Formats: sequence, structure tokens, C-alpha cells
Amino acid sequence: MDTIALLSHASPTAIVAYRSGLAVTARQFLDDAHQVARGLSGRHVLNVCADRYRFTVGLAACLMSERISLLPSTHTPQVIAQLKNFAPDASCLTDDARCDIELPQIYYPDLVPPPAPPPAPSPTPSPGAQPSFDVPRIPAAQVAAIVFTSGSTGTPVPYKKTWGLLARCVQNGAPRLGLLDGRSHALVGTVPGQHMYGFESTVLLALLSGNALSAERPFYPADIAAAVQRVPRPRVLVTTPIHLRTLLTSGVEFPAVDLVMSATAPLSGELAREVEETYRTSLLEIYGSTETGQIAMRRTAETQAWRLWPGVHLSIANDEVYAQGGHIEQLTPLCDVIEITGEDRFLLHGRTADLVNVAGKRSSFGYLNAQLNAIPGVVDGAFFLREETSGSTGVARLAAVVVAPGMSVAGLTEQLRQLIDPVFLPRPLLIVEQLPRNATGKLPQQALQGFADEQLRLYEAP
Repeated sequence: MDTIALLSHASPTAIVAYRSGLAVTARQFLDDAHQVARGLSGRHVLNVCADRYRFTVGLAACLMSERISLLPSTHTPQVIAQLKNFAPDASCLTDDARCDIELPQIYYPDLVPPPAPPPAPSPTPSPGAQPSFDVPRIPAAQVAAIVFTSGSTGTPVPYKKTWGLLARCVQNGAPRLGLLDGRSHALVGTVPGQHMYGFESTVLLALLSGNALSAERPFYPADIAAAVQRVPRPRVLVTTPIHLRTLLTSGVEFPAVDLVMSATAPLSGELAREVEETYRTSLLEIYGSTETGQIAMRRTAETQAWRLWPGVHLSIANDEVYAQGGHIEQLTPLCDVIEITGEDRFLLHGRTADLVNVAGKRSSFGYLNAQLNAIPGVVDGAFFLREETSGSTGVARLAAVVVAPGMSVAGLTEQLRQLIDPVFLPRPLLIVEQLPRNATGKLPQQALQGFADEQLRLYEAP
């Protein structure tokens, strides 16, 4: 049976994680995972631990006990209800005593004693090297996680991810990212471990390439700088364009960072160059999706062309672009406008019209509009993107116009909060008398945008 080690770290004293700047060794990590595994129940586990180390221990515990981690894109009551139908035996692993998710809850035990001062980092093994201590080996065909996306109907679409698929994706990408160079890199992420990008780039990358994750998930610029400062060099900041814009405009003094990784939304060359110049570092942008995992990267400050992961290739059929090969076992459509320029190169010309990506989470206007119009009392409604320009970079934000006589903005917003992820809540939500639909009942994008711009001017007028 083909198996892949849970850890690629060379010794039991190799560093797997940092918590508040203190090191956690591979031996401690495995001890914690064994202990958590003994407390799990059911085959499916919704892992919502906010502490990235605890999330990773929970993932390892599931792998070692042949359980499956459930990773939905959001935890709204509607999604949790759908999860119950999908996996009736599901339990929720949490480190938050106030967690209100309506599943049987397992609280992460207080396992980790204050770690000793970090030992000298052990060298990262070369690809294929075997750890010199007893590391569990996981069957490559074992389902490690089920990730979910939401289609236009709002029903979460599950994608099974085997351990072999996840491991191959990360191990193929690590050399391209320069993260398999014999040094132990400390990975600091502003994205959650439950999100596909954070899952691959902060959790799996630490486990499968001999690097170390930071347990924190900082949000504000000063907190991000402090989290980076707490870990030793070489340091990697795993983040998003929104966080990068905020960092640059904050004026916060930032510690040395050896690499910046960005994903979840397209990054402009101008912003990438500003990041590299300001922080004297290199910035690599990652391309991927929930369906495919990470498949390509580029140094955005230098080129617009993306380079595919080893073994992955693109093809065109029926005016759609598909990815297959490498860690992608089946022909998988990509929901983007792509121009193939070489055997392992392509240009990205934007997302297909109906998709929307906010704070690293993807939905569609069709789904958001369906949820809005399903609210009792709503006669008509539509989401739209508004562009707010700050300096040389634009930030897209969601807003909505709705016909709902007698209803309040606060009441509508609260009902929407029960149906969609909070990152997609419209800001602002504008109540209007009528939408500019044409004679056939359609709402042309140009007409909607012009109407929305007019309503926004009225809304924002002093």
C-alpha cells in the first residue's frame, strides 16, 4: 500500500510550530495528536479550532484515526444543517468555549505545556528522505478531508481530498516556492487554516516540507508585524491582497520577512512591486481553487505569466479550460478566463462573470441573489460590486439594492446573516422602489451598475 509520512521533519526535536514565539517539536506534536485522537468520536469531524496549531493537531488526529476532516466554506446555521444531512455522525472539534455550532462538540483539551526554548532547527530532508523517528504513515488513498464550495443553488458541493492528492500538491509546489531549500521556514498566516489556501500554505506546507507554522492568525497590521517578529528567520508571510494593501497604508514598522505569499484575489503588478520594495523581499502569487488545490505561481512584480506545478497541464474543450495531471486526478474545469501561452504557462484574464471573491471566500451572484430574494417580504433584489479607489489600487466591495416595502435595513441584514457568510453581507444595503429590469424581466449589468451608482451617490451625499 502506498503511504506518505504525516511529517517530513528529520528528527523528534525538529520544530513543527511556534506558539507565542515558543517552539513545538515534532515529538510534542505527535504526542498531542495521539491524545486528541483518543477523544474523537464519529467518522467526520468539523474542525473549527481558531488556533492554527490546535487545528493542525486535530487534522493529524483525524488522519491517524482514519477520520475525515470537514472543511466547509462557512459555518452559517444553514450550512451546518446541510452538513448534518451530509454526515449525520459529524462532531465539532473546537477550542472556543462559546462555540454555538449545533453539532456534538469536542473541546480541545489543554494539552500543550509551555515549550522549552527552541532547539537549533534540524535540516530539512531532501524529497523522499525518511524521518529517523516513528512518524505515522498515512495511506495515500485515504480520504483526509472533504472541502465544500457553494453552487448557484446554495447547496455545498463536496470535494473529497485524499492524503496522497494533498501531499503531492504541496510537495510539488514547495520547491517552486523555494521552501524546500534545507532551511526551516516559519510560516505566519493571516488566513485561517480551514480555508483551502491557508490549509495548503500554512498547515500542509509545514507538515510536508519540514517547515514550521505559527499558531496565530493576526488580522490588524500591528498584530501581523508582532506575529512575524515572534518567529525566527527565515520568515514567510502567507496573506492576501487586502491585508497587503492595509499593511502598506498603515505605516506600521514591519520586521524583516524573507518571502511573501499572496492568493485569494488577483494582485496587481504595481502593488506587488510596492510590497517588494517596501519590505525588501520577494512576493509570490499563488493560483488555485478549492476543486484543484494550488496549481501555479508567479512573481507578480516581474511577470504576468503563471507557471504550473510539475505534471499539471491545461487543455481547452467546449470553450472551457480544464486542468489535469500532477496532483489533479480528474479533468477539472477552471472558473476563470485563461489564455494558454505554453506547455506550463498561462495568462489569467479574470474570473467568469458570475463569480465573486471576498476576503478569500468564493460565492456567486446567482447564489447571493437567490438568498436575498428568498427572504419573506423581499419583492426584488440584486447584489453588485462597487469599486472604491484608494491611491493606485482598487478594492471591490459588495453592496445590494432591494425592493422590500415596509422592511428595514437592519432587519434584512439580520435575516441575510442566517443565510450567507458574513463576509458577503452587503455594505451598504439600499432599499429602493424598483430595479431597472427590461421588458423581458432581465437586469442588464450595465443598467444595474448605473442605477446602483446613482443610489450610492444619494446614500453617501452629506
